[in-house]
Amino acid sequence: MTELQAAHTQARAHYWDEYAGSPKRWERFRSYYRKRLIEIYKFLVPPGMKVLEIGCGRGDLLAALKPSHGAGVDISRKMIEQARAAHPALCFHLQDAHAFAFSEKFDFIILSDVVNDLWDVQQVLETISRHCHGETRILFNFYSRLWEIPRRVAEACGLVKPQLTQNWLTAPDLANLLYLAEFEVIRVSHEIMWPVRMPLIDALCNHYLVKLWPFRELGITNFLIARPNPQPCPGPEPIVSVVVPARNESGNIANILDRVPEMGGGTELIFVEGHSQDDTWDRIQNEMSLRARPRTVAMQQTGKGKGDAVRLGFAKATGELLMILDADLTVLPEDLPRFYEAWHSGKGDFINGVRLVYPMQEGSMRFFNLLGNKFFSLAFSWLLGQSIKDTLCGTKVLSRRHYETIAANRAYFGGLDPFGDFDLIFGAAKINLKMLDLPIRYRQRTYGETNIQRWRHGLLLLRMVMLAMRRIKFV
Repeated sequence: MTELQAAHTQARAHYWDEYAGSPKRWERFRSYYRKRLIEIYKFLVPPGMKVLEIGCGRGDLLAALKPSHGAGVDISRKMIEQARAAHPALCFHLQDAHAFAFSEKFDFIILSDVVNDLWDVQQVLETISRHCHGETRILFNFYSRLWEIPRRVAEACGLVKPQLTQNWLTAPDLANLLYLAEFEVIRVSHEIMWPVRMPLIDALCNHYLVKLWPFRELGITNFLIARPNPQPCPGPEPIVSVVVPARNESGNIANILDRVPEMGGGTELIFVEGHSQDDTWDRIQNEMSLRARPRTVAMQQTGKGKGDAVRLGFAKATGELLMILDADLTVLPEDLPRFYEAWHSGKGDFINGVRLVYPMQEGSMRFFNLLGNKFFSLAFSWLLGQSIKDTLCGTKVLSRRHYETIAANRAYFGGLDPFGDFDLIFGAAKINLKMLDLPIRYRQRTYGETNIQRWRHGLLLLRMVMLAMRRIKFV
């Protein structure tokens, strides 16, 4: 550590020791802001995780997240003493963010209003990287530079404690430093436009307006979620379970059995027949009996809808990787290895097929269905903060472990989704998975008719948009 860096660190340790010595003087105008930050972090971090907070202060944010193991690091001795007294079940350490060291890795690492105060952000990020596993999420919030002048005015009026010299990083600045330190940004948002409690006004500004252009540019703090750069999945290749919901698809069953390829450590093929009016169930059993294909399973659903069929298939699957293939074969089974490679490479946690990039085979999608799909792709990309270019392409891929996490939290979104796509998409967004769009060639079905009812289901999709607004965007 250079003399300049040591002086920088010592000055900030003294600053926060002073703050800890007279908190009531400064907290009255900061308390609402801190409470709102805690609300946002509780939405992003599920309870029961291993969480590390850099610059933890008195530990109130860390404690609010209810971690299975929580560790906090801070340079202020008085802050650490207060944190240990207030939250004895958590571990707090008097260490510098640039050089802290633990023997363990964490699920979430949080830097709340810290990066603008650091001497060398890249060095801190490189230190953080040693405490990450492949699926660690790093969560930041940091002041927007637009609020530098209002902040100085508040300091001059004695409403807040004057800050020491700040970095005032922008979101692109931090994204660039993350890239240099081998991290990848998942999404960025702007939060908290009204920093004090004022009934109705604070809720309107901080839950709604700050999420909309142009008001979002007025957010006091930038939120950024990142992950370590993707690496190929370690260990032996996984068994892949391909779930095929099949309703009135008798003419496609033989093709599915013959064309779904072996992937990874082997492919498990699971048919879920759903109240067909033709002989789909009999055809599944007959075609299976004519082939010696291993790991092939068939079952009938007792519920209704594709979503119910997918959930049944996933519940019975034995593979570590879960895939959906629609039985209409408008997505070619031969494309499934591309989904496998995208997941296995680590480039995405949730691989979503996209039908709207390449030209479609003539007659494969009706005009109003195409318009609806394009509209909903834009709507859901905005709502989720990640590109999701085609919400209703049937082919989706994720790990069993991630699916089980999504399923355990399904009640948060209710039971509105009959398709199954939105349970997965919303759940993946909620647990901060990296979504990856994978373009495919969409084909015209050669047997049967679509089960989508464009007007009735279109209205249902609008209800899904409203649900996503309430449960994901405007929280």
